[in-house]
Amino acid sequence: MARIRLDRVKDKILHNDGFIYTLLRSGASAQLCGWIDMLVSFVSFAFLDMTPWLSTATGALVGGICNCIINYKFTFHAQGIGWRAVTVKFIIVWIGSLLLNSFGTQIMYYVVRDWDWLKATTGLGDDAIFLGSRLFVSLVVSLAWNFLLQRNFVFRTTRLDPYITRCWHIVARHLKRRQNADETE
Repeated sequence: MARIRLDRVKDKILHNDGFIYTLLRSGASAQLCGWIDMLVSFVSFAFLDMTPWLSTATGALVGGICNCIINYKFTFHAQGIGWRAVTVKFIIVWIGSLLLNSFGTQIMYYVVRDWDWLKATTGLGDDAIFLGSRLFVSLVVSLAWNFLLQRNFVFRTTRLDPYITRCWHIVARHLKRRQNADETE
């Protein structure tokens, strides 16, 4: 009896496209890809001798690619949607997320840092205020921006998809012609 219930719960979590179940899968995907991001960043810095900026960017890129693939197959069950359109829409949302996290953290940090009553009552230093600001903004952006846009825009067929695919082909043809022209010179 307990085994049947457990199988039913597992099936709902893995295959039900309801909001809560999709949110749970999205959180699992984000967590896994966050760890991949951190691991790649660390390996790039410690063993490949990359600069901090480049190792962070490399980790973010690999983590983003993994997140897109996992979300396409597992989180949002988006089979049947053209990968070119998904890729472009994911990049748009990813860049927006990067900007919202970066500037949102900075704004939140400067606002909260000036709350003298908070420092006086809690004894929080600038590092703790930065960490709190970063965590708060990250949570808000991940739910209000990443999850909602991925669920309702990136991994769904939209009216923009044919235009994105057409632009993709035009750019690819242009790059191919340019490569051929460079090879003949």
